[in-house]
Amino acid sequence: MMKVNNKKTIRNLSFKSLKAAKMRNIMAIIAIALTTVLFTSLFTLGIGVVDGLQQSTMRQAGTSAHGVIKYIDDETYEIIKEHIGNYEIGESKILAERVNNEAFYKRHGEFWYHDENNIKWGFQEPAVGNIPIAENEIMTDTKTLDLLGVPHEIGAPIALELTVKGEEVIRDFILSGWWETDPGGMDVGILITSRAYVDAHSDELYYSYDVDRSMTGAINANLMFDNSMDIQGKLNKVIGDSGFQNTDEDGYNFIQSNINWSYLSSGASEMDITTTLILVVALLIIAFSGYLIIYNIFQISVLRDIRFYGLLKTIGTTGKQIKRIISQQALFLSVIGIPIGMIIGYLIGLEFVPKILSETSAAGFETVVKMNPLIFIGAGIFSLLTVWISTRKPGKIAASVSPIEAVKYSEVESINRKYKKSTNGGKTGKMAIANLGRNKKRTILVLISLSLSLVLLNSVFTLSRGMDMDKFLSTFSDTDFLIGHAEYFNSYFYRGEDSVADEGLIKDIESQEGFLEGGKLYNPGTVESFTVEDANADSGYNIGADNNPWASVYGLDDLPLGRFEVLEGEVNIDKLKSGKYIIYAISTDDNKIPQMQYAHFGVGDKVVLHNEKYIDEFKEDTEYTTNEYEVIATVKEKFYTASDRFGSEYTFYLPSEVYLPLTYNKAIMTYAYNVKDGYEDEMEDFINNATEKIYPTMHYESKNTHLGEFEGTRTMFLSIGGILSFIVGFIGILNFINAMLTSIITRRREFAMLQSIGMTNIQIRNMLCIEGLYYALGTMVLSLILGVLTSIFILKPMLGSMWFMSYKFVITPIIVSWPFLVVFAVAVPIIALKAFMKDSIVDRMREAE
Repeated sequence: MMKVNNKKTIRNLSFKSLKAAKMRNIMAIIAIALTTVLFTSLFTLGIGVVDGLQQSTMRQAGTSAHGVIKYIDDETYEIIKEHIGNYEIGESKILAERVNNEAFYKRHGEFWYHDENNIKWGFQEPAVGNIPIAENEIMTDTKTLDLLGVPHEIGAPIALELTVKGEEVIRDFILSGWWETDPGGMDVGILITSRAYVDAHSDELYYSYDVDRSMTGAINANLMFDNSMDIQGKLNKVIGDSGFQNTDEDGYNFIQSNINWSYLSSGASEMDITTTLILVVALLIIAFSGYLIIYNIFQISVLRDIRFYGLLKTIGTTGKQIKRIISQQALFLSVIGIPIGMIIGYLIGLEFVPKILSETSAAGFETVVKMNPLIFIGAGIFSLLTVWISTRKPGKIAASVSPIEAVKYSEVESINRKYKKSTNGGKTGKMAIANLGRNKKRTILVLISLSLSLVLLNSVFTLSRGMDMDKFLSTFSDTDFLIGHAEYFNSYFYRGEDSVADEGLIKDIESQEGFLEGGKLYNPGTVESFTVEDANADSGYNIGADNNPWASVYGLDDLPLGRFEVLEGEVNIDKLKSGKYIIYAISTDDNKIPQMQYAHFGVGDKVVLHNEKYIDEFKEDTEYTTNEYEVIATVKEKFYTASDRFGSEYTFYLPSEVYLPLTYNKAIMTYAYNVKDGYEDEMEDFINNATEKIYPTMHYESKNTHLGEFEGTRTMFLSIGGILSFIVGFIGILNFINAMLTSIITRRREFAMLQSIGMTNIQIRNMLCIEGLYYALGTMVLSLILGVLTSIFILKPMLGSMWFMSYKFVITPIIVSWPFLVVFAVAVPIIALKAFMKDSIVDRMREAE
């Protein structure tokens, strides 16, 4: 067969045909742009949120380094340094157990030496001044300077009160530089001094971690690899090459290590199944929605120009060339629509990424969405793929139709039917339902497209309604207010007698008009105060002088004692006060599910506690006491509201009346209380003012604090889900409009014939309106069925796996949308009929001749 170079001719035909259909072009560009908007928004949100979370978690973790080898001595550090190859290593050494300045009661302070690598990776490069060099030089962040009352001036004096190896010392420094406090980073005052200081105080910064677990004098070696792939494997290799191991804690040459949890890519192979499923479903929904609208637009175009394609066939144009004409048109429209969609989608992503991150652990971090090429590459590929798939069927129709068939093509599927005589077959309702059956595939696709947005909207509201405020708040605050020493809320250094809740503040609270009820929580502040007998204790668990595991024992007043979630047994306060019974708490995982594998006692078991009871305030004459109890109930551990926030496998609760005689240390850890309805804001103002001005070492948490976080998360769900539902719904409406337009265009001659035998314009209008109402009715039924199935079989188990969710069956959004659906179903055919039925009957009859 002779080849003819006719590509230029085909291209000219394609573009001239394109110019002749301006309205089609506009609609196609809008459809392609909308599809690209969805893809680009999804990629921008996905990449932006992952990158933002990674950046914020790096700051919260305190470093961008890939991994860390912890608590090693100088000799080990030098060995590892020799075996890192082309990787980078940074040295950090903690120089004190505590920074005792009063300024750090509400903001934990740490005293470190960092080398230049760790300063860079820790986001601590000085914005003003220099890195410390001299023995007495120090640098820190601006918030720490403000808390210490130090002016932002190079050379300003700073006195630090330190605890070093158990000894309290005061050291004087001068400010060498500072960096701006990162609002999204760790809320910790990091103070960094020089190598000269470390060398000058080497006698007190000796390594003793292996003996007493003191981190003072121990080195943390941060490692930066060439990339973030397989961080654990690279970390293991460096440790192994250095002659150590990090797998067997009881084995020879063991050293601790871990990867930086901000590097999500290191766990990509274990990506959460739910996250993967959501991503795949979102891509499929967008692709399907885009396919429907682009397919319908090009189908309408082909049907309108079917005579044109038939005439091309008569002059020798092949089916392949006709397909190429349509493909070139789609490609040209994509060149316009895709960039527009990318710009709009990217701007939407820029707007919403910070809002999403503000409701996550990245809140407070200044988010900058990077111009990542993957966003545009991914969106472009998926959009082009959707356009290509969408134009294949219209291209096949145009390519396969013969010149004779072209003049009478009506898109009616050829089906062998059995005909019967009837007197009601010409009724408008019967004709309308028959018309829907002409192209069952298109009818089904339109119904699915319209139902999809309603099901999605209903799912968004189900998720929003499923957020259980009581569950969320009970985790962080099971009473209206919780007060304690500021160090308690730092969660690192509750120290018993040195960090007690102020009884003066408690009395002031109880004297307030809105006060309802309250209760104290006691704890000695040192786990060594109590031990518990357990023959099956883990050999690696910390044990006391009597070779029994240490236990965390709390004394609770009636209010906090009665607010536990009971797993087994009952919290009978009267029985507990008899002194014969005790409550055992079982820790929970991140989803608040009890970790029964770590439970050591059950209801009815005997618990034997030993404790040191000091006789005098100098703690010289020590009396050891032993008490036996029966476990009356097992409960979920209240980590945030009824513990020292360290966590323990041996956590017990006693009534205050039973607990207080056991120990000389009667430290009030916290005080929980409720207020009368309507007094929450008034009490919040009082306690905020009291802890700021009258009792500056005290701090508090309230339900209002966490309520704001809860409402913010729910708003995020609604806003993001609402926008996605709106866009998918808009595409569904466009698909419905296209379906009606296709129906009218392909049946213009048919309508003219019906009118020629007496059918009126009103009857045609009524028939199309009924057709639209059938679409609406079908959408109602399908969306109701899909909505119920999605809610019960997908959303219910998904919400059941989330600790702050409680499934509630929701179907209202679907039902509420039905009246609007009916209005569209009637309005669209009326408007479309007016637009396409302006020509006379004769002109429309001649159109196919």
